[in-house]
Amino acid sequence: MNIKELKDIVLTSLNDGKATNINVYDVKDITSMSDYILIASGRSRRQVSSLAEKLIQVTRKNGVQTLGIEGKTEGEWVLVDLGDIIIHIMHPDSREYYQLEKLWG
Repeated sequence: MNIKELKDIVLTSLNDGKATNINVYDVKDITSMSDYILIASGRSRRQVSSLAEKLIQVTRKNGVQTLGIEGKTEGEWVLVDLGDIIIHIMHPDSREYYQLEKLWG
């Protein structure tokens, strides 16, 4: 699977789960850790965890190995590492506090 197909799968999963404020950053020219960083919000801790769980299931179903998952139990900020794409799914309060967009935007 190429990176564009993977990015489309991730975006479809987040959109299907009603994630809000989804931003995609192409970071391949500024870091070697990943090609894309995606940041999305859920409206509640439960939705943040649910979005992450659905994303993990969909990517595994498509043969993509998850390299790391952090924060799913708490639901404030879940990081899903797919290697070429790193996804941050955040509660709005955490997203406002950490302001990752200033780092990657």
